Amino acid sequence: MKEQSVQIPAEDLATRWSSVIRRRSFLTGIGLAGAAFSAGTLAAKDDNDKLPKGDVAILRFLAAAELVESDFWQQYNELGGVNGGNAAYKLALENLDGDMPQYISDNTDDEMSHAAFLNAYLMSKGEQPVNLDAFRTLPSSRATGAKQIGRLTNLMSLDVDTSWYTRYRSTQNPDLGATFPQAVTITHQPTIPLDDSDTPPTQMQPVPPTTRQQRRMQAIANAAGFHFALFDQAGSSVYTNLLLNVTNAEVLRVVVSILGVEVNHFAVWHDKAGNAVAQPLAGVTDPETGVTFPDLNAPPFGGEQFQTNLIFPEPCEFLTPSFPACSIIRPTLKQNAGAVATATAIVNSRLFLGQSPAFFDAVTALAMAADAAKRKHSDGDEPGS
Repeated sequence: MKEQSVQIPAEDLATRWSSVIRRRSFLTGIGLAGAAFSAGTLAAKDDNDKLPKGDVAILRFLAAAELVESDFWQQYNELGGVNGGNAAYKLALENLDGDMPQYISDNTDDEMSHAAFLNAYLMSKGEQPVNLDAFRTLPSSRATGAKQIGRLTNLMSLDVDTSWYTRYRSTQNPDLGATFPQAVTITHQPTIPLDDSDTPPTQMQPVPPTTRQQRRMQAIANAAGFHFALFDQAGSSVYTNLLLNVTNAEVLRVVVSILGVEVNHFAVWHDKAGNAVAQPLAGVTDPETGVTFPDLNAPPFGGEQFQTNLIFPEPCEFLTPSFPACSIIRPTLKQNAGAVATATAIVNSRLFLGQSPAFFDAVTALAMAADAAKRKHSDGDEPGS
């Protein structure tokens, strides 16, 4: 498709996304919004075996999200996984935790399994799977270890929202209107090495790093640690929100079962991200972007809002401030954790920098359909109707 070859500049990402959402909302309102993807003719299923329309929409959005996640995890795995080909990047990641390459490889396997299962499950019910291959047009890193293939995602200039770090240490809840400061300001920052001249793959990575190139590589690895946690905390919230509108018991089982793994991932990455902002690694500054990883255990930081070993969710307000505080996943409401809200946050992170207008059209359609899903009783009525 000719439109897919047109790439959107970074400054236009948010504007493009907002305009697509408005246009899709209008088309949906007048009944003209079609399916985002076509998968050809699928085997017909007996009506009694078909899933509710809303459940299909939820599964298709989650399948797309898992494909996106698989794409960027494959990039991390090629460079920094167990068999990753960039030795210096692996060393920088191991400064966060010696097991990081193993965790990266395992996380990659998990996300790929989620995407494959969700699509296979959809097809078993006579529904269209999600295929994003037409949008694998973004360039790869030129660093040693990266395969030179088309990508869905761009890890070379991310804005990483680190407010999840302070949110999970707070007694307040975004679903009740609370906002949270950034733990670290990470803007226009690569989370994988870009090329060998910028970060030589054979260099050592002492703690603390001493040369300009060592500091650059360590800052890239530190930012990756925060990005790992960012995406899995978002996954924990969006799965939690969408499962509230699932009708079919088996689909509910599928969504809850995958949700548990996303929460597990977040717990691990939360712990590892804290090592980037604690001694002896704290204090690294990227000499190219200026992104700095301060010691969050020392003044002017410290305390429960920043302490790096407080990795379990702090009890917070839930449902209403009149109830006792409760340790929970948050946010969970649609305006903060729905499909459109989650996709918007991902767009704003610049993960899709350079993607085509057709890609944003497709993702918007999937997200809006998922958010429109309503749980129904066995008689077909919505709860409370």
